[in-house]
Amino acid sequence: MAVCTIYTSTQSLNSRCSLYTPTKTHLGFNQRQVVFYSKRSSSSSKRGSSSVITCSAGDSQTIVIGLAADSGCGKSTFMRRLTSVFGGAAEPPKGGNPDSNTLISDTTTVICLDDYHSLDRTGRKVNGVTALDPRANNFDLMYEQVKAIKDGVAVDKPIYNHVTGLLDPPELIKPPKILVIEGLHPMYDERVRDLLDFSIYLDISNEVKFAWKIQRDMAERGHSLESIKASIEARKPDFDAYIDPQKQHADAVIEVLPTQLIPDDNEGKVLRVKLIMKEGVKHFSPVYLFDEGSTISWIPCGRKLTCSYPGIKFAYGPDTYFGHEVSVLEMDGQFDRLDELIYVESHLSNISTKFYGEVTQQMLKHADFPGSNNGTGLFQTIVGLKIRDLYEQLISTKEAAPVEATKA
Repeated sequence: MAVCTIYTSTQSLNSRCSLYTPTKTHLGFNQRQVVFYSKRSSSSSKRGSSSVITCSAGDSQTIVIGLAADSGCGKSTFMRRLTSVFGGAAEPPKGGNPDSNTLISDTTTVICLDDYHSLDRTGRKVNGVTALDPRANNFDLMYEQVKAIKDGVAVDKPIYNHVTGLLDPPELIKPPKILVIEGLHPMYDERVRDLLDFSIYLDISNEVKFAWKIQRDMAERGHSLESIKASIEARKPDFDAYIDPQKQHADAVIEVLPTQLIPDDNEGKVLRVKLIMKEGVKHFSPVYLFDEGSTISWIPCGRKLTCSYPGIKFAYGPDTYFGHEVSVLEMDGQFDRLDELIYVESHLSNISTKFYGEVTQQMLKHADFPGSNNGTGLFQTIVGLKIRDLYEQLISTKEAAPVEATKA
């Protein structure tokens, strides 16, 4: 898209804009050249008259969201909740590579940062590195292409094939309204991090991660307990070095921990979940319970919220996180009836809903998603609504800018 702004003082100025065919660059960009032809009226050369033309090619309104987490930590579920908030289901590109990792809806495009692996599965094995190691990823290309999309320029993004472990031919990604980059490293490279309008980190504790891995890999994939332990231990040094530190840069962190309602629980079925929200983030107001800035501990009324053993408990208050001032909302336990969530929702403020009960509606809509009966689903839904609000504020700000420039 090309946007032209024409300012005139006393005389009119006729102009037309020509968009030339896109040309490919070595980075896979699809660039457009914009040329203006103008004809000044004969009287426009009189003393005191002037005209100014400004034009920017590729002036898009793409908002970039970063989502970081280890593999198997719920990124895909979060993406489905997020795209649902904006309406429409996210689906793979039609007619493209069936093994594409990209998801596209009416408003959002989600790209998996695994596509920027610089080494395929064999290459990583030969070089003795994991996919978590920065040396196995092309951060230069990641930065250039994310920046191009943010600037309104389509790119030919590579595809990492998770089935074959090979790097497939690229696919065309057009600038959407909202671009979500999800994967292991969205906040690792400072250049990419600076492109993000909002960032989230899904922080699953080692105890819960281990319980989830056992449930998934043993029950569903037939892996042995020893092989699961070995896999986790093999990844841990790189995870600790390259993935986990990114949470200090996140605007919001969803932290999943073992419950404190059951002594010595190690099954990971009942969870304590924290929503850690950084203060001072532009266009983002942290959610609060009852009274903003206070320290709250709340056990909901059992007659209004059905919950079996071990019950349910909420907490809220200010804290610090990696030196940043944050607000923390916590839920321990799980719901028995999602329709009763409206009782909890009515006590939360700054949740960016458009109507009363929207959080409950979204949760009921996806009752079959993992985490829908506990804080993971609740906080993912709330963050999705906050991102929608942030997007609308950013768009409103950008649309107001040309008007203010005209007034000036």
